[in-house]
Amino acid sequence: MIRTALVLATLLGSLPVRADAPPTIPNPKIDYETYLRRAAETEALRASRRVTEAEFARLAAEPGTVVLDARSADKYRLRHIRGAVSLPFTDFTASELARVIPSTATRVLIYCNNNFEGDERAFATKAAPASLNISTFVHLVIYGYRNVYELGPMIDVDHTTLVLEGE
Repeated sequence: MIRTALVLATLLGSLPVRADAPPTIPNPKIDYETYLRRAAETEALRASRRVTEAEFARLAAEPGTVVLDARSADKYRLRHIRGAVSLPFTDFTASELARVIPSTATRVLIYCNNNFEGDERAFATKAAPASLNISTFVHLVIYGYRNVYELGPMIDVDHTTLVLEGE
């Protein structure tokens, strides 16, 4: 709870709070407060599941592991890690995730734009707080996936041991 309050204070600290602010507009399909709470709860798990390039490659080679690329389909086509499946973040729903990830217990490896440099066209750099790595990890946990690992380092596309392929 304290962590959630800190996250809220950090996120909202730069926004002016007006006494004449409009009332909250209810929408049962949008739950910002729970998202912030779940993101804060996920922080320690995510920190413990960020792996090196070598560990990522080792885990990816194990049977039953899914390497998930949540970037847009056009960025995936340009260049991606060999064997990765494409499911753009904008398409994350329970049914679409279930289609590409056999079960919530499946080991899922994620990487995104901010893991690679040297090919801005395929791996367009996002603002660090808006890195797709963060959102992808949090959303997978919200959808029930607990066996998620994230490629941690920044890697030069010309010097990686991971096999990249694409157009």
